[in-house]
Amino acid sequence: MLHRYLPMTEEDKQEMLKTIGVQSIDELFSDIPESVRFNRDYNIKKAKSESELMKELTALAEKNMHMKKHPSFLGAGVYDHYIPAIVDHVISRSEFYTAYTPYQPEISQGELQAIFEFQTMICELTGMDVANSSMYDGGTALAEAALLSAGHTKNKKVLVSKAVHPEYRDVLKTYAKGPGLEVVEIPFKNGVTDLEALQAEMDEQVACVIVQYPNFFGQIEPLKEIEPIAHTGKSMFVVASNPLALGILTPPGTFGADIVVGDVQPFGIPAQFGGPHCGYFAVKSALMRKIPGRLVGQTTDEEGRRGFVLTLQAREQHIRRDKATSNICSNQALNALAASVAMTALGKRGVKEMAIMNIQKAHYAKNAFVEHGFDVPFTGPFFNEFVVKLNKSVKEVNKRLLEKGIIGGYDVGRDYPELENHMLVAVTELRTKEEIDTFVKELGDCHA
Repeated sequence: MLHRYLPMTEEDKQEMLKTIGVQSIDELFSDIPESVRFNRDYNIKKAKSESELMKELTALAEKNMHMKKHPSFLGAGVYDHYIPAIVDHVISRSEFYTAYTPYQPEISQGELQAIFEFQTMICELTGMDVANSSMYDGGTALAEAALLSAGHTKNKKVLVSKAVHPEYRDVLKTYAKGPGLEVVEIPFKNGVTDLEALQAEMDEQVACVIVQYPNFFGQIEPLKEIEPIAHTGKSMFVVASNPLALGILTPPGTFGADIVVGDVQPFGIPAQFGGPHCGYFAVKSALMRKIPGRLVGQTTDEEGRRGFVLTLQAREQHIRRDKATSNICSNQALNALAASVAMTALGKRGVKEMAIMNIQKAHYAKNAFVEHGFDVPFTGPFFNEFVVKLNKSVKEVNKRLLEKGIIGGYDVGRDYPELENHMLVAVTELRTKEEIDTFVKELGDCHA
């Protein structure tokens, strides 16, 4: 049978002890007094064979409600999307799976090229000039964008739409405490940022305006109308965006965004209990030297051969760290690689088709809810998520849906008290017509 782990043999152990010049394992701890040593067996269950252990762990895992077995309509930042089979194959290769930071470019060309391709594809999707080698997740990328804006404009006021993901806003508030930034939340109206309220908050102290596109409710923010407001005075325009949606939506760069951030989880990264993820950070060329984290650049060697190097690393653990623009310590190289492989496998046409399928299926679901008498409060254009009003608590309804083998939507009332009993429903390309119809029917029965 396949053994995933082969411990050292007794012969291996004796050989190592002989090499270091001791007779036994106990001799290694001779300097520790007997009175403080642990001299009894651990109070744990007796070890099992690998096959017995796998059966036990599999039985425990099967108690979970997972998306391989049950249709999921839960989104809110983590989505159930198609992942090409080649993604796992590539990221499981040892040269990628065990790679950390490619400090030595001469032996890390594959890793550096993969990151360079990631940066290039992010720029194509967002319509921006430069992207970094990835960040921890979408929330930290957004907070870093606010810090960059404050440093660049020398202003301390950050305006963020309440239609931005609640967890992103929480991360922003945490980041803002250190440099003493003032975070002002702009209310939403009909599911999108209230432009009148935004205009009223604009003054000479604003460092940036932050919106999400599509926003937390799945609605498409009117970036063309927001941009001139956001660029009042020295203020900068920051857009957090779902990269899959950018396969069909006009990119934020076209609307004059200064910084575009987001999370590439929709490309090749499974839900896996909510993490780890991979954030992206893209800017206009004027901000290139202030971008947090790393950039991978393309160059040529002495013989004219194409090569890749890390560049513009003004970070806390490098030289010039007093001028570092961020305390971000690493990048999500493995997850960035997964996203790159997924985007490459799908191609431009595939990404667009996948985005269109999300729109079509989500709109089919919304229309089905309306036909069944549900109130869908926000009427504007949306991507693959929308909000539905229920007559009962979302927690109670989701519990009953689980009993039917369906993973329901997100309880919006957890973050927006004014939207109590509202469910955020996500419909991706993986949901079938039959699954959508069953979900609407079952939700109707729970809702009644």
